[in-house]
Amino acid sequence: MVETAEFAAGNYRYIRGPFQYSGGVAAEPGFAIERVRFSRPLPMVEGFSAIEAYLTAQSRPFTSFCACELRSPAPFTEAEFIAFNRVYVGTLERWGIYRDEENPVARSNVCQEIETPPEPSFEAFCYTVPAPFAAQKHAAKSFIISGSGETPEGQGSYEERTIRLGETSPEAMREKACFVLDVMESRMAALGVGWAEVSATQVYTVYDIYPFLADEIVSRGAAPRGITWYYARPPIKGLDFEMDVRCVPIERLL
Repeated sequence: MVETAEFAAGNYRYIRGPFQYSGGVAAEPGFAIERVRFSRPLPMVEGFSAIEAYLTAQSRPFTSFCACELRSPAPFTEAEFIAFNRVYVGTLERWGIYRDEENPVARSNVCQEIETPPEPSFEAFCYTVPAPFAAQKHAAKSFIISGSGETPEGQGSYEERTIRLGETSPEAMREKACFVLDVMESRMAALGVGWAEVSATQVYTVYDIYPFLADEIVSRGAAPRGITWYYARPPIKGLDFEMDVRCVPIERLL
């Protein structure tokens, strides 16, 4: 069951998830989400410092930080992933965002196959801003759905839960993609939005998506503004397909 909660200090709602990240976020009425992409990926420590400086310059509290996109050198083992995330949430805790294993921040974390960063780095981040127009009847809703791979959430290891583990045939990739598309839809529904409102669809895989692009992705309305395909892998060893979606009215390059 998909549960949502309000993060009043950040002016957004979120989908409850594991301690590492939430399933997605949506700006509260009267607020919108803005996205900032770095001109080059910034290592974690440098990236957090840059985000602090940017939010301070925008007169926004650190709690307005609501999503980020990370790039890692290579897929993690489960133990490595947990260790990395414990370090990551330390800053969120200092900022007053993360508390008692509850993390409202949405996230994608993928591994570029080519031109990989030497260490986990920030590609982009998002934050909320006051936006009176956002409460108007016909204004687009601001939301971000976290990246998901082909692994159902629940008990057990990633290896035990992964859809068609180790298989990368066209049929296997179709099944993996369909599972992830269903996750995107479920999360959007929890936030009261759908494909028609998506302004960006991002896919991460090193395998060919063309065999199912038309009938599984485009035909269901999952690419209303096209698709950005990154030649990258999900962050956990054994996963082959990841996707995230968003609707953000303002995007900047820093």
